Amino acid sequence: MNRKDRAKQFMAFDALKGLREELTKKELEHEEKREIAGAKLEELEENFNRLQIGNKTEIVYYKNHIYKKIVGILKGINKEKKNITIDNEIINICDIFNITII
Repeated sequence: MNRKDRAKQFMAFDALKGLREELTKKELEHEEKREIAGAKLEELEENFNRLQIGNKTEIVYYKNHIYKKIVGILKGINKEKKNITIDNEIINICDIFNITII
């Protein structure tokens, strides 16, 4: 048996086809967190102050190096822990990029 064929028998078995490619693709999905200033910050603060529990709300927020959007019912605002809860998702106030009350 030549060296190349012999080496093949010791190669790792890829039981989940495509997993390695998907993990590599996921690592490449990365956005830098955008800074909020000026009129955008004022608009965000104004919308945040208008929030009430029970509002149907759309929030764009930063989590795990990407921006996500959630639409749901506002369940809670915790000013001490600086987070809000929409449906079952807890979002840090500092990570919010946009708030729309529907």
